[in-house]
Amino acid sequence: MKSRWSSSAEVWLHLSLMLALSAYTGSSLMFQLQPNAQKCLREEVHKDVLVSGDYEISEVAGQVVDLHVVDSKGGFLAKKDHAEKGRFTFTTDEYEVYEICFISKVPHGQHGFPQEVYLSTKHGVEAKNYEGFDEAAKLKPLELELKRLEDLSQSIVEDFGYMKAREEEMRDTNESTNSRVLYFSIFSMLCLLGLATWQVLYLRQYFKQKKLIE
Repeated sequence: MKSRWSSSAEVWLHLSLMLALSAYTGSSLMFQLQPNAQKCLREEVHKDVLVSGDYEISEVAGQVVDLHVVDSKGGFLAKKDHAEKGRFTFTTDEYEVYEICFISKVPHGQHGFPQEVYLSTKHGVEAKNYEGFDEAAKLKPLELELKRLEDLSQSIVEDFGYMKAREEEMRDTNESTNSRVLYFSIFSMLCLLGLATWQVLYLRQYFKQKKLIE
């Protein structure tokens, strides 16, 4: 009876984890990198987010591809010359827009060929490596799934908090902009009213001097 309940619980946890992860899937793509060309992919991530990427580049004799992962300030988050297959990981210190660049290099005088590049990136819990974590923490498979689900739930809560903060910031900006527009409109109306009053008084004085009106 106990084993049957445990099996059912594991199935339920797997289903729950799959449904939760469906909203947090990474991105994978494959493209052709032309010889002596550079292809960069840009992505935005929040603060304190773990990012991992797996890549694989088809081999062409004599051609090499360099991998550069740079932040918005031009600093290297990861770098690999003569990249073929591997993984890079980094954690953002602040809200960041980073670029993953693949740079093809063909020796002078050699005819180049396009190369297939496969790239898969993951963020947050998706990027976390749980292999060996169960042995280090002495966790059972069911407890490991609970730990993974707990981390995912925490990540979702943090993302909702971030979106709420962004919404409040945008609302404050909109309210501030509306107030400034209102004050500017009132100021413009007062200026126009003052200018119209001055024109009327000036023309009245002018016509009196010309004895056109009394």
